[in-house]
Amino acid sequence: MKYIKLVLSLLATIAIFYVLNTKLGDLPPLGKFLAPTEGIWQNETDDATSGIVSIDGLENEVTVHYDAQLIPHVFAKNDYDLYKAQGYITAKHRFWQMEFQTFAAAGRISEIIGEKGLEFDRAQRRKGMLFGAENSLEVIKNDPESLKYLEAYSDGVNAYISQLKPKDYPVEYKLLGYKPEAWNIDKTMHLLMYMTDMLCGKDYDLEYTNMLRKFGEERFNLLFPDFFDVNEPVIPKEQDWSFIDVEQTETPLSELPLDSISETMVKPHPNNGSNNWAVSPQKSSTGNAILANDPHLGLKLPAIWFVMQLNSPNQNVFGATLPGALGVIIGFNNDISWGVTNATRDVKDWYKIEFQDKSKQAYKYDNGWKKTSVRLEEIKIRGKETYIDSVIYTHHGPVSYDHTFKSDDEKKGFAMKWAGHKGHNFTELFLKLNKGKNYDDYLDAISNHVAPAQNFAFASTQGDIALWVQGEFANKWEGQGKFLLDGSDPEHDWQSFIPKEFNPHIKNPERGFVSSANQHPVDETYPFYVFNDGYETYRNRVINNYLRVRETVNIQDFKNLQNNNYNLKAKELIPFMLSHMETPALTKDEQLLLNHVRQWNFNTSLDNVGPSIWSTWIKHLYRMTWDEFDAKGEALTAPFMYQTIYMLKTHPNDPFMDIIDTPEKETAIDLFSLSFKAAAKELNEWKTENGDYEWRHYKGAYVGHLLQSLPAFSRFDIPVGGDRHTVNASGVNHGPSWRMIVEMSSPPKAVGIYPGGQSGNPGSVYYDNFINDWAAGNYYDLLFMQDENTTEGVTSTQTLTPKQ
Repeated sequence: MKYIKLVLSLLATIAIFYVLNTKLGDLPPLGKFLAPTEGIWQNETDDATSGIVSIDGLENEVTVHYDAQLIPHVFAKNDYDLYKAQGYITAKHRFWQMEFQTFAAAGRISEIIGEKGLEFDRAQRRKGMLFGAENSLEVIKNDPESLKYLEAYSDGVNAYISQLKPKDYPVEYKLLGYKPEAWNIDKTMHLLMYMTDMLCGKDYDLEYTNMLRKFGEERFNLLFPDFFDVNEPVIPKEQDWSFIDVEQTETPLSELPLDSISETMVKPHPNNGSNNWAVSPQKSSTGNAILANDPHLGLKLPAIWFVMQLNSPNQNVFGATLPGALGVIIGFNNDISWGVTNATRDVKDWYKIEFQDKSKQAYKYDNGWKKTSVRLEEIKIRGKETYIDSVIYTHHGPVSYDHTFKSDDEKKGFAMKWAGHKGHNFTELFLKLNKGKNYDDYLDAISNHVAPAQNFAFASTQGDIALWVQGEFANKWEGQGKFLLDGSDPEHDWQSFIPKEFNPHIKNPERGFVSSANQHPVDETYPFYVFNDGYETYRNRVINNYLRVRETVNIQDFKNLQNNNYNLKAKELIPFMLSHMETPALTKDEQLLLNHVRQWNFNTSLDNVGPSIWSTWIKHLYRMTWDEFDAKGEALTAPFMYQTIYMLKTHPNDPFMDIIDTPEKETAIDLFSLSFKAAAKELNEWKTENGDYEWRHYKGAYVGHLLQSLPAFSRFDIPVGGDRHTVNASGVNHGPSWRMIVEMSSPPKAVGIYPGGQSGNPGSVYYDNFINDWAAGNYYDLLFMQDENTTEGVTSTQTLTPKQ
């Protein structure tokens, strides 16, 4: 008997040992995860921001002052040490985040989470993310300065990694059961491709082709016009384009292929965008130019941005950095400031490919056959055999869709032509901007920019303001790239590019301000074809009206504008609906709700029920209006919000207004009442379960951890006003990821904030400490130090010394 007990005890011990040291499904190896000496408990420590750290390869000492917000102010004696220190300091606070994002960009998530990441990784490889990153690296190899500083940054990151012991690993490594790997320049390239895709990876060419075939050209053009009936472009309509002496490419006579697929890859968040604006000294109450910028992205923890000051004898720059990339991305120095918004240009087109046979070694082109190449994508999968995906490449780009991926025809494919694949030196742009001293330096910095297309706003201590819509844009024929193109027809290729000097731009306009909010860059008079899959139509008009009607403005006015919650979209539709809908059909409770809407002032503020009712109402109204587009097995996309409202107001009896699942023939007027009843039902059900539905509670804003399965590391029920169409574009989990305002005094004065915190450690008080102030519309004065020996505002200092 005693031997049986001994054996059972031994088996139980082995089982416990196995469970504690093995990753089971989503659970980490619990033994290591909970071990007091190296598990999660070791992460519950303060951020070390003082003392001396030895770093191999530094040429001189580097001083790092930290302020009350844990913002590092890095003072180096040369740029090489500066960027090495940037790599080290960034990794110290954000290493897991910066590495995880590069895994996602490069299609390597399966290495961490196993087979359930394979579909995502295949899509990343088939977008050509690695292909584009490699092309950019080849360009950078011809720029010794950029290459040198990128290597310095990598060395700094690796200096941090080399000091790590397993107990020091960021908690996410322990949770997921893997360990850090060495950093290299490739990873920075992957990260920049990730940003490029996030900011210009949206396109609907294949969906539009399906709709062109389904509804016809006339109906398509009604729903998706190139210009809306209101258009206040980035470059004011008064701009004279007569100086442009290059013709738009002539439209060929050849036909478009009416072919497409039923399922497309997941696209970047549709709300990715930004606001920026700048006023001239004449419109500034202090006589100094002022600039503002707030990029709208998914709200994550750790936050996407890491704020730093970088100082060397060649520069003194402050602003938002991107963990994993060199320099400051959005910021200012002693002479200039800059901010960016998406330029909203179509830089990705799709081509139908006809293979010669099932071997796919050649495809039809120019009445002959052109050779393909194959790129073998090796995708490692945790706990499984490596998956090899064979991606065919044409002169257009990768054949993203073929019979092995979301298509079923062995002799047909769809190739992607994307400016993002073209190698370019993103690093050089920011190295130059960070050191820029005037307008000419700013223009030189952005002159070779390719992708993502951006609106670069600018202001200087010299009093100049400017805005360039910058990127490399194909000189397309009218309509080129809106639908699927014929990959066999040379006339469908991109024929040439718009000369950079003819990209839309403006300097020191008479109106005293420049601004952009992802709206149409130009009006119809611009002599080149401009198209994108949707433009912003509300924020830009509120911003321009705000700046236009005020004689002078100051920093407080800029704060008010960045936090402006006025809902122009609601203002342009609700009065029309109230004057046309049949209210007697509503119940007493519904009438009560409608009275709230009548009394609403269109301000999407926290203590109002109007925004809750409106957001639910417009959601049901939009779905009912475009139910034709909610078809299974068809890749379609519904019209954008501005055109939806246009259709409801000007085409109320259009057949699209009919709800296809009912025997009646509904009109827009019917939809107003039906959608309101549906909204009232949803709101009352919500109220029964959750209580009052003021916007503060109903909106449910949150900032989630990068790993969506980690609610403990996320923040929920954040009281922030606004919605995606207000200038304060705070959606449920998307919005202003960095608010910055800079007055170009000498030295500049600046305020800023973002929804997160400087530390990537969930156990740190600096992990999410900015969120409450961000939600309330508060800012922090940014400590722009002019001298490393002036320690006012410094809370701790760390010295990085050369390793002996």
